[in-house]
Amino acid sequence: MTGSPLRLGTRGSALALAQSQRVAGALTAATGRPVELVRIVTSGDTSAAPVQTLGVGVFVSALRDALTAGKIDFAVHSYKDLPTGAAPGLHIAAVPAREDPRDALISRDGLRLTELPPGARIGTGAVRRIAQLQALGLQFETVPIRGNVDTRISRVVGPHADLDAVVLARAGLARLGRDGEITETLDPMLMLPAPAQGALAVECRADDADLIDLLSVLDHPDTRAVVAAERSLLATLEAGCSAPVGAYAEIAEGDDGDEIYLRGAVIAPDGSHDVRLSRTGHPADAVELGKALAADLLDSGAAGLWTAGPAQPPNGTTPNASPRTAEAHVTGSTQ
Repeated sequence: MTGSPLRLGTRGSALALAQSQRVAGALTAATGRPVELVRIVTSGDTSAAPVQTLGVGVFVSALRDALTAGKIDFAVHSYKDLPTGAAPGLHIAAVPAREDPRDALISRDGLRLTELPPGARIGTGAVRRIAQLQALGLQFETVPIRGNVDTRISRVVGPHADLDAVVLARAGLARLGRDGEITETLDPMLMLPAPAQGALAVECRADDADLIDLLSVLDHPDTRAVVAAERSLLATLEAGCSAPVGAYAEIAEGDDGDEIYLRGAVIAPDGSHDVRLSRTGHPADAVELGKALAADLLDSGAAGLWTAGPAQPPNGTTPNASPRTAEAHVTGSTQ
């Protein structure tokens, strides 16, 4: 080990600690620099209110305050929790390789999503998931839930179970070693993930050039590119990180080298209608790709859809009435 320990700020939940320990271990293995974890309580950890009512950045503001005050050297965030605007004086020094960003179902009796009966009670804490479950037209009862992974799973499996299933991020289950309990990994065509779901952001002070250089060893360029596309879409929509907006970008080999294939969706909170589109671009143009797809969504009637209740579909789109959701692909350059 070389040098004094770096102070890594982290939330105190089991998942946050698992994520931070993984980053700390990778950094020490790559550089020889020791890392100590500093637990910090955020307002999102202490409130029992629904996440969408807590405002922007509730899981990150205390960590960023500690960074700015010099109480920690760097922090690890779930990237999807970060506000889309830049934080003055701070810098995302690394975006490690992403876990599987898809959502996962844990259900009683091993039933897949489409095998659950009408009236099945499905728990989730995200408006995005609730909206997409309702959009399937399978007559599920969606139940807003909060709590850690253990608490959520106990509502399906255990003596006090009161739900038929829960939907959680597959990445979190994998990081906790609980992916073996997954009944089904949900197809993004049915359940589009949150922008940046499954990705981590390693953040430090913007004026700490030495640490920025040290942390760069953890950066995964492909993950940084796909996350940039997804978050650019969200920022352009100005919908907020808890809105019923899904985005999923993948890099694949195209005719002219690597390409990003970006899908985006905006869903009415009650699932009555949605707009789903996709667009392809180059990794170097990830931010512009996200902006372009967001503009396509807005042009197709998505503006304000995330706050709509039961209403007439926008711009001639049709309400959802079946398990299949259409997705249009928009062609054209983002350059």
